[in-house]
Amino acid sequence: MVLASYTHNRILINKQKQPYFRKIIKFILIISILFSITNVHTLVNLTAKGPVMTIEDLMIVLKVAEFKNITAAAESLNMRTATASAALKRVERQLGVELFTRTTRRLKLSSAGERFIPRCREGIHTLEIARQEMLSETNVIRGELKLSAPSDLGRNILLPWLDEFTTTYDQIKLNLHIADRNIDFYRDPVDVAIRYGALTDENLYGFKICDVRRVLCASPKYVKKYGVPHKPADISKHNALLYQLHELIDDEWCFTKKDKNYKVKTKSTKVSNDADLVRRWCLSGQGLAKKSSLDMSTALLNGDVIRLMPEFEPTPTELWLVCPSRQTITPAVRLLRDFLREKCEHVIKSLVANGIF
Repeated sequence: MVLASYTHNRILINKQKQPYFRKIIKFILIISILFSITNVHTLVNLTAKGPVMTIEDLMIVLKVAEFKNITAAAESLNMRTATASAALKRVERQLGVELFTRTTRRLKLSSAGERFIPRCREGIHTLEIARQEMLSETNVIRGELKLSAPSDLGRNILLPWLDEFTTTYDQIKLNLHIADRNIDFYRDPVDVAIRYGALTDENLYGFKICDVRRVLCASPKYVKKYGVPHKPADISKHNALLYQLHELIDDEWCFTKKDKNYKVKTKSTKVSNDADLVRRWCLSGQGLAKKSSLDMSTALLNGDVIRLMPEFEPTPTELWLVCPSRQTITPAVRLLRDFLREKCEHVIKSLVANGIF
């Protein structure tokens, strides 16, 4: 009886410890992956080649690759240039190769560096996920979010939200990249992106935040001077404020009314590849804009712009939180996902409650 009880308790204890054992094994595997990037000769002769490189050295090398400049990398890490340079030399010495080609102004990845840096970045990120998973069991979530966001949404809506987010979760560091173009996760220093449009790339992972209705809008100043369009054909009589992505100008506006589709070719004196600038033109009375209702939500609720032709619905879109791989979906990313969903839901309900929709 005593033996059975003892055995039962050991089984319970082992089951409780299993998650920790798995994490320890994962940690060991990650370290092995990092050092498997080097060749066998390097591993055998680590001590013969001077001080052993550390995880911190590898993180410094990743920063040098990001900035393509040792001084800039050192400044971003709040360390001396000599310290960063020494870390790079330790890594190169132990790898037995040069990771960068030196020029007078900047560094360029060598062929060896082009192979090593992506693997190193993946290994470091996997290690960070393992660390966060262990911390999440103590309800402490920390780490760095390298986040990309569209210009208008990022500057005018997300910025105060993100300030609130990092105040609430003060162990999370934010590195915010504002850009309207789609980020290349393998070239840009970004781990997660907020994007408009459905996720169609099967190589990416993401979470849908919300559906987003678009609005045709103008400032009261513009409406007072030029009047309002009543149907899509009337838009050609007005100045359209157009957004350009790469070489594509959005100058054909599509609308729907009772399942019937309308398309109108616009006329414009103002085009920009910055969605925030299109918003500013609209607010200052320069013309009509077709915009995301999220981007314009504050202006719509404050009466700074007016929704036009409400019976004609511009083509809607979606807002997504996108990651390059399943491994990059950290506890911090999941927190951000839930936070954004809550904020967007509140904005959408406010637009409905105030008669905008």
